[in-house]
Amino acid sequence: MMASAFCPAHITGFFKAELDEKDPNHLGSLGAGFSIQKGVKTTVILNSRNSNATKFHIQIKGFKTGDVRVSEYVLNKFLADNDDYFVDVIHELNVPVGYGLGCSAAVALSLALALNQALNTGYTKTEVAQIAHLAEIKCKTGLGDVLASYHGGFEIRTKSGAPGIGELEKIDPKEKLDALIVCFNPISTKKFLAEKISLVNGLGGKMVQELIKSKDINEFQDKSIKFAKYIKVVTPKMSNVANELRKNGIKCGVALFGETIFSLVPSSEKKRVLEILEKYDGLILSSKIDNSGARLD
Repeated sequence: MMASAFCPAHITGFFKAELDEKDPNHLGSLGAGFSIQKGVKTTVILNSRNSNATKFHIQIKGFKTGDVRVSEYVLNKFLADNDDYFVDVIHELNVPVGYGLGCSAAVALSLALALNQALNTGYTKTEVAQIAHLAEIKCKTGLGDVLASYHGGFEIRTKSGAPGIGELEKIDPKEKLDALIVCFNPISTKKFLAEKISLVNGLGGKMVQELIKSKDINEFQDKSIKFAKYIKVVTPKMSNVANELRKNGIKCGVALFGETIFSLVPSSEKKRVLEILEKYDGLILSSKIDNSGARLD
């Protein structure tokens, strides 16, 4: 048996961490962001298993990562009561890991959806997504990306937690936008959360309330830059890109957590923005917005 699933990458522009709950399904973040059509496709192939063999093998294609903790967590959850199968897992990543693109959430959620289908486990889509959310929380790789990429589109996360518990409101842009992204260096989410969480929360919570009222994409980008400067994650290289974009009348924001700048622009502005981004020594990604969210492929 074989099954595949896709989960979009997700960028958070600002957030407030909610870490006081005892139930990990209620942990997460408030915040705002958007999902893109690039992300992670995961294929699982089931074979009969010899009793003394390992239960799974994980293969990464595309952008590489040495960290497979979230995949192992999800696999162990699904295979805890199932000794019949050996599972071959193929993750195809078309976004880099550690740059604020929600890659670990996309890995966890696409894998959980594919396993549920292949193993015929019978979980609802919401229950599957809760396993992926727990993987992120337990491995300290993210807080709100699973909820966001589960739904897709532009979102404001208004209640923290896994899908089925957390809540969000969608922002409907007035025109079709392209997401243009330049990535310089990765940042460890785990390290950041340990060091700066108290700094994050006051401003992030206030920004969520303001954006709920306006639901304005340009305001979202402005708030994202302001938030990143406030928590001191803007490097000189990022600042140079943001300043040049701003001088040309182009809005941008920062993808948390990565040394990554994004700009949401109508198609008519795409060429002009790319010309600016290409001056800098970074990895450039261009994508449409994904409005469908995580799904079987």
